[in-house]
Amino acid sequence: MTRAAPAPYTEGMDIAQPSLLSQAETETRAFMHMVYGWMSAGLAVTGACALYMASDPAMIVNLVRTPVLFYGLMIAELGLVFFLSGWVSTMQASTAKFAFLFYAALTGVTLSSIFLVYTRGSIASTFFVTAGTFGLMSAYGWLTKTDLTAIGNLCFMALIGIILASVVNFWLRSPALNWATTYIGILVFTGLTAYDTQKIKAMYRTGTAGDEETKEAISGALALYLDFINLFLDLLRVMGSRRD
Repeated sequence: MTRAAPAPYTEGMDIAQPSLLSQAETETRAFMHMVYGWMSAGLAVTGACALYMASDPAMIVNLVRTPVLFYGLMIAELGLVFFLSGWVSTMQASTAKFAFLFYAALTGVTLSSIFLVYTRGSIASTFFVTAGTFGLMSAYGWLTKTDLTAIGNLCFMALIGIILASVVNFWLRSPALNWATTYIGILVFTGLTAYDTQKIKAMYRTGTAGDEETKEAISGALALYLDFINLFLDLLRVMGSRRD
């Protein structure tokens, strides 16, 4: 009798478990949809700002010919992304939303300079190639049962190497090194897209709601947004058609 007593409890848990799993999966899907929604909003803001600048090329020319303004915006952009990445959990949700969209707008303004270098057709085609690549790798990160931590760590180390090589090449001006960092960058951000998707999915805590869920979603959206933008820029260097 003493051994038989736990049987009904175990059986009851077995019956309830699928329901619990289904609820957890539903909440995780809803969270990931929020992540992709915020990421898409960020890309839309970036695209709108870049296209607005491109509507009057003189604005872009004035921007790049004013080093204090151009590099000031880039420094502000860099500072804001570090601020948002490090302290999003301590912000109000409304502040996190504003900071993310403001960062996306700044990126759009500085990114508009690509319209002076590449044709609009090649920018558009590269965007769609980036979107397709990103979608496939994000889907892989979502669906795979393989732990991508090792790949993520490898990509992160390679990213540090790319940053250091780019800084060195600022003085060396080596075309070979520039192309090497570009092709490696494509591989790195392709891998990071899958890894970040899996990590964001895994970090979601069932039952999280309200402002906390929103801030976690924005944090995840920022990571995927950065993967997309950097992958786009590296692919554009390879696929883009330069203006005459």
